[in-house]
Amino acid sequence: MRFGNIWREIDLLPINPDVEAAPTPHPWSLVRANADLLPFIAVGGALGSLARWGLGKAMPHASEAFATSTLVTNVAGSLLLGILMALVLEIWSQTRYIRPFVGTGIIGGFTTFSTFALDIRYEVADSFPVAMAYALASVGGGLLAVLVGLVTTRAVIDRGRA
Repeated sequence: MRFGNIWREIDLLPINPDVEAAPTPHPWSLVRANADLLPFIAVGGALGSLARWGLGKAMPHASEAFATSTLVTNVAGSLLLGILMALVLEIWSQTRYIRPFVGTGIIGGFTTFSTFALDIRYEVADSFPVAMAYALASVGGGLLAVLVGLVTTRAVIDRGRA
C-alpha cells in the first residue's frame, strides 16, 4: 500500500456519531442520558490507570532522566486507540459499551497527558534539545502509532472478510 492510499482510506472514515451540529444540551441532561455508560468508563479507567502504574514501576526513571515509561505508555495507548477505532468502525459499530469502556476508560486511564506535560517541564529545565526530542517523539510517535493501528487492523479485517 502506498502512503497516498493511507490518507485516502482515512478520508473515507465516517464522521463521529457523537459529534452533532445540534445545539449543545445542558451537561446534566447528557449525564442522565448516558448514565449507563459511567460504570463502564469508571472500571475501564481504573484498569487503565493500574496498567500505567505497573508500566511506570517496570520502567522507572529519575525525575531528571528521559521519561521512557511515559513515552512508551502514550505511544502504546495511541496504537491501541487506532486498533480500537478500526474495530469499532468495522465490527462493533452497533455496540454501545465497547468504546466508552475501552477507549475512554482503559486507554484514557492508561495514557497520560499530565505526566507528559510534567516530564516536558523537567526536561526543559535540564536540556531544551532533549525536551524537544521527547515532545516530538511523543506526539509524532503517537500519531504514527494511531495510523499504524488503524490501517493494520483494517487490513486484517478486510483480509478476513475476503
